[in-house]
Amino acid sequence: MGGRHTLGVVTEVRVREAVPADCPAIYELVVALAVYEKEPDAVEGSVDDLRAHLFGPTPQVFCHVAEVSDDAGGWSVAGIAIWYVTFSTWKVRHGIWLEDLFVRPEARGLGLGRLLLTELAGIAVERGYPRFEWWVLDWNTPAQGFYESLGAAPQDEWTVWRTDGAALTALGSSAPGLIGSKRGTQTFSHAAPAQATTPITTDAVPSEASTATADTNAGPLAQPMSPISRQPPRN
Repeated sequence: MGGRHTLGVVTEVRVREAVPADCPAIYELVVALAVYEKEPDAVEGSVDDLRAHLFGPTPQVFCHVAEVSDDAGGWSVAGIAIWYVTFSTWKVRHGIWLEDLFVRPEARGLGLGRLLLTELAGIAVERGYPRFEWWVLDWNTPAQGFYESLGAAPQDEWTVWRTDGAALTALGSSAPGLIGSKRGTQTFSHAAPAQATTPITTDAVPSEASTATADTNAGPLAQPMSPISRQPPRN
């Protein structure tokens, strides 16, 4: 995460909320992050997709950018922090999940990563969010050392689980007895047990059927809200 920048003369740095015109630069940095994390072909979608999610009617994901200014007064995006709002049932409070943090290699050493993290931590504190969380790859020890210097700690007792692709499609299509197609108003019907048609004698050994149900947690609940006001949620 450290290093010495190679941008030449940098007169000023700043962090601000992203605007639609930043989307090409944001997307470029998302791709650069994927390359850095050894997944160069992992990024899907387009600049337009990113713009639609960040700046649509009810955005549930937000972005801050870090910029540098040269001696001619021009500003350019050199870092990004993409984040969304989560919810903890134990804390009964919202929180912030940092999805992506990335600074161009040539801009490292200017403190842009720290500035972005400080900005999001400030939003969490002002809104009363008790948690600010993110993932770090196991092999990215420089990043781990940087985060530890800020007071962050790994949550080693948790393991990330995921379903995607064909497994997700199969799971999402397997709800039995679904009446109608609107999610959120699902009604399930269960067949009544078959009636016995023959007398049961004392010699008969009834079979036992066992069922198991899974109580699932819906995961992070993103509350649509603009990051511009940095005000606590009303509800």
